[in-house]
Amino acid sequence: MELSLGEMLLIALAIVVLFGPDKLPEIARGLGEGVRKMKGAVEDIKTEIMKEADNPVSEIKKEIEKVKQSAQEFNPLAEKNTQEALAQRTPKIDLSEDDTHQGPVSR
Repeated sequence: MELSLGEMLLIALAIVVLFGPDKLPEIARGLGEGVRKMKGAVEDIKTEIMKEADNPVSEIKKEIEKVKQSAQEFNPLAEKNTQEALAQRTPKIDLSEDDTHQGPVSR
């Protein structure tokens, strides 16, 4: 909401007429104090929101670090060697030479 210069002067004139020129400094002090309190309250609310919002972010950052650590520890060559060792232990059966194997059954 923007006030033009004319609107502000009209409001100031109305305040002077309603309350008198003696009360004008007192009213201005009260308004200034109210504005300062509102700004302080808004800053407190911002701080609380940022604290609450920071917790999930820090938890996500911790999870990302765990994933990075796991990725660094992962060694695909070790897994390949393990798979090769398992393949060597289990004998391969050639089904074309196996007379007992009947193959897929159709109905």
